[in-house]
Amino acid sequence: MSIFPSHWPVEHPDRIQLYALGTPNGVKASIVLEELELPYEFHKVDFGKQEQHDPGYLKVNPNNKIPSIIDPKGPGGEPLAIMESGAILHYLATKAGKLLPEDPAKANEVLQWMFFQAGSLGPMFGQYGHFVAFAPKDQEHTYATERYTSEAKRLLAVLETRLDGRSWMVDEYSIADIMIAPWISALDYYGGPVTEALSDYPRVVSYRDRFTARPAVERGIAAVS
Repeated sequence: MSIFPSHWPVEHPDRIQLYALGTPNGVKASIVLEELELPYEFHKVDFGKQEQHDPGYLKVNPNNKIPSIIDPKGPGGEPLAIMESGAILHYLATKAGKLLPEDPAKANEVLQWMFFQAGSLGPMFGQYGHFVAFAPKDQEHTYATERYTSEAKRLLAVLETRLDGRSWMVDEYSIADIMIAPWISALDYYGGPVTEALSDYPRVVSYRDRFTARPAVERGIAAVS
């Protein structure tokens, strides 16, 4: 039986199959594939049509989220399905031997900042965006909005300090940057008090702009838009 979900026909079964959307998490996977120059085939998982609940897709991603990939040439030459953007980025960087330092101490530093994004930056920015941009306007969300606004600004301050004297999160450009920068860009879409305060974090703004100016980043975003 094929590992590929039948809902999305596969034209190039020898390529990495990417299941995603143009969200801050979704673009991470397409960007890293573009940066690593790995051939892939994109499949849009339309949340508006509830496609994330497709039975075939749930075998790839039991958490019914995006992104997910299927590598037809995984370890030992066997197909491998991977969910969670951080796991995908780490797997692909390791596979290609790029965007992850060879030095164990530096590689661990990259992982620390990846976990920072997965455990703090993404959830807090996501909740901020939900209550500021998407929550019903006829309901009271003062406490939630204030909480996530405060936490988002605190996390931006952490990044501002880290980027003092640095172009990237860990010396050279790495998968840590692909984890973090798309969530900074998301603030432009959310609007509200955190977006309005971005100018208070000039290093973060410059970092975001350096990231989005990369040709592979532009291609990765366009691929899933």
